[in-house]
Amino acid sequence: MVSYKRLTPEEVHFAGAALLDPEETTDTDLKEVNPELPLLPHSRRCSITVALLTLGGLIVVLFGIWLLGTIFWLHTPPSTEPHRPPPPAVAKSSNGTWLQPESCSQIPEAWRIDCYPERGVVVTEEMCHARNCCFIQRSQAKTSRRNGVPWCFYTPDYPSYELVSITDTEMGKVGKLLRNKKTYYPKDIDALQLEVLYEEDNRLRVKITDPAQKRYEVPIDVPVVQKKASNPSYTVDFIKEPFGLIVKRTQTGTVLLNTSIAPLFYADQFLQMSTSLPSRFIYGLGEHRSNFLHDVQWNTLTMWARDVPPMELTNLYGVHPFYLSVESDGKAHGFFMLNSNAMDVALQPAPAITWRMIGGILDFYIFLGPVPSSVTAQYLDVIGKPAMPIFWALGYHLCRWGYKSSDKTWNVVKEMRNYGIPQDVQWNDIDYMNHALDFTYDTENFSGLPDLVKDLHRHDQHYVMILDPGISNSQLPGSYWPFDEGMKRGIFINDSNGDVLIGKVWPGLTAFPDFSNPDTHEWWYQNLKRFHENVSFDGVWIDMNEPSNFFDGSLNGCPDNELENPPYTPGILGGTLKAKTVCASARQKISTHYNIHSLYGLMEAKATESALRKITNKRPFVISRSTFPSQGKYSGHWLGDNRSQWKDLATSIPGMLTFNILGIPLIGADICGFGGSTTEELCVRWTQLGAFYPFSRNHNSIDEQDQEPTAFSPAARTAMKEAILLRYSLFPHLYTLFHHAHISGHTVATPLLFQFPNDEKTYGIDKQFLWGKSFLVTPVLEAGRDYVVGYFPKGLWYDFHTGDSLVSSGEEINLQAPQDKINLHLREGSVIPTQRPNTTLWVSSGQPLNLIVSLSEDGLAKGDLFWDDGETLDTYEKDQYAYIYFTVEQNTMKSEVLHNHEEATYITVETVSFYGVKTEPDNVTVNSQEAAFTYRKNQVLTVTDLGLNLSHNFTISWT
Repeated sequence: MVSYKRLTPEEVHFAGAALLDPEETTDTDLKEVNPELPLLPHSRRCSITVALLTLGGLIVVLFGIWLLGTIFWLHTPPSTEPHRPPPPAVAKSSNGTWLQPESCSQIPEAWRIDCYPERGVVVTEEMCHARNCCFIQRSQAKTSRRNGVPWCFYTPDYPSYELVSITDTEMGKVGKLLRNKKTYYPKDIDALQLEVLYEEDNRLRVKITDPAQKRYEVPIDVPVVQKKASNPSYTVDFIKEPFGLIVKRTQTGTVLLNTSIAPLFYADQFLQMSTSLPSRFIYGLGEHRSNFLHDVQWNTLTMWARDVPPMELTNLYGVHPFYLSVESDGKAHGFFMLNSNAMDVALQPAPAITWRMIGGILDFYIFLGPVPSSVTAQYLDVIGKPAMPIFWALGYHLCRWGYKSSDKTWNVVKEMRNYGIPQDVQWNDIDYMNHALDFTYDTENFSGLPDLVKDLHRHDQHYVMILDPGISNSQLPGSYWPFDEGMKRGIFINDSNGDVLIGKVWPGLTAFPDFSNPDTHEWWYQNLKRFHENVSFDGVWIDMNEPSNFFDGSLNGCPDNELENPPYTPGILGGTLKAKTVCASARQKISTHYNIHSLYGLMEAKATESALRKITNKRPFVISRSTFPSQGKYSGHWLGDNRSQWKDLATSIPGMLTFNILGIPLIGADICGFGGSTTEELCVRWTQLGAFYPFSRNHNSIDEQDQEPTAFSPAARTAMKEAILLRYSLFPHLYTLFHHAHISGHTVATPLLFQFPNDEKTYGIDKQFLWGKSFLVTPVLEAGRDYVVGYFPKGLWYDFHTGDSLVSSGEEINLQAPQDKINLHLREGSVIPTQRPNTTLWVSSGQPLNLIVSLSEDGLAKGDLFWDDGETLDTYEKDQYAYIYFTVEQNTMKSEVLHNHEEATYITVETVSFYGVKTEPDNVTVNSQEAAFTYRKNQVLTVTDLGLNLSHNFTISWT
């Protein structure tokens, strides 16, 4: 192998004349190259005898070398390393610059890994060759663009680390990596430790660390495995030099990871690893506004939590370095990079992916699935499964920034009640506060807030308030307990000098709590408790927690050092780490802000969830703007400050689906849009879609027109009311889906590809989605439409509203969609529990059930129901729940109580509707007793007036 030393143009020089073109070499050239090299005197010509003796000696020597080489070759075992392209030849031009090898032109454009990823730089040939990289300017491009084929890219055997040893351990393997050539980034780490941990049969973990010095690692809880997987579904191979790691699926041989496609970098503030992808179908990598299926055409996704309204090609509120990839045969795997530093994730059409991070370690997991849903479940086995939400979290929520008074807020609630429109939760944005100060309320404009909350509780409704992390430092000493007490306890983020860092948010100059400090959690709890004694809120909305800052860094700026100005800065909006947040060099309890910036929202959510547990002794309800892996254990999320536009309506679906595979199923977008003023048609269509967000909230910005359902025409108001009532009727099914998310890591809002991984037509669908496995939602997403085109995977489907059947060969179907309808379909073979809806979930949850059964072609179906009191902590873990399983076969439905609880005794099954009963029955029996029934021409059998107690098994048969 040929290695190149990475040199700047100033460092390039000749070590001698050997690399010069012999036709151009002169005595003068030699002098210039090495002034100390003496000129050789001319010697006499050799005699013929001397020449023959010399030639004979050379022949003997060459024969001996050949013989020894042959013997050595015969005793050397064959190489087990995969074939690699031939190394390029080393060459230098006459002026001392590096000459690129011919092999550069042989690298296909799709496989060119960017050697000069810095933003805002037009890369020249000289700059590229200074890094010893290939340079080929694309003729159709005028500049080396951010999202395009790189002009500067790595040679096939660009120097990297060498694997100098590898040994077996109880958990897998441990190896040593050495780098002999410096990179073009400062502070290379020359010796690394490689750990390959065979944690589970379908989970592999790899850690690459600095054995000489402890580096920052992400402080979230992950499993510590003590026993090696007994039958792993993967194989791991190693390439010695340049170091490469190859992971394959044992069953098919599919290569899931191959890091040998580009060099490994591991410097103090720059880590880079590239790998091939088995297909172009890649999902996840939040939080970004994009299609559900990511574009691999030179698409760079930056991760660094940022306060910015959702827009494409921008780092947004959260950071989730996890992707799910579907392979060519429909199998799927996942990859999780456990790193919280600022990073770029570059996708290219090879397909391949490159991770570039500016700190931490390389610590990653591979999940083998093999189906997409199991990949998500395996990922959540590592980061933690989502919490079971309190029941009212699944109701309809109303909020706006700019109610401006408690009276106006109260009037909105009363109007909703007057029109009989369901509402479970009322919210307030920052205008309820006294001059935007946390833990206060405006005693003039919001003087009625405590009474409003009491009134909500009397009507089985609930109240959620906003809190921002910024704590005002500008109040009179002794007048604002949160800041005064925070200073006493030393719980605020400090600048690099050790003084409290001062930024600016809504209340003016502020300090920022350091939620990496356990003492801050106690202080936060006490603040919430004190405020709860005056306003008995039920949940907390934590906003601005990237953290957002109206300054870049702080009131006093930030120091000019390596943390603020790293050698490589990912493509962050604003161009610097400090843009609209606190200084990267700021000091926190466990590390610098440089390392834990993107964890701020997670740490605040954890503190808030813990405080609410103590205050309410019920399941906490927290919605957070900024998120990180494991966030679902503590909070839900909404998709940020969207706009009242049709585009935002449509992009909410891929956002919702992405967060479901990231382990945060309690997710939704601001219904009708936050910024700008909506139209009536848009708000109706958005309310219909929003009724099927797992988290359903209408939220509006200040000084925009009202957009509560009561603000529109009677026809629009009725359409919205029907959509919300429909959501409430489906609460038993939705609640059961959240149970499975909590216990098994399932999705609630599910991409079609999860249920149909062998149907490639589903891979890019993000204008439709499923609830769970069987409930298909096809919303209208464009203006002026009374129809919608939906894709139906192969099989039998039923219209949820009517029971009409639809047989699809895997095709798009035009569906009627008048303004008052959203298209819903049931997949064959399912049992969906529904409930008579009411204006709050507390009332609805006591109503009788209606079971809807969608029979398969051969008359089969199954479904289930999870039921508890809706609010007690850890009911599943404490066996305080009921679980009922329904099956249908041979014209008989059975309900089996697999786990019983008192709560089930309060609920009855009133009706059962069977879709797809091919012939009209002669009679129907319920628990062997004849029962009344109806049968419609569209093959729907309905059995009514059952009164069956949910806590007892029952049987329904027809002949």
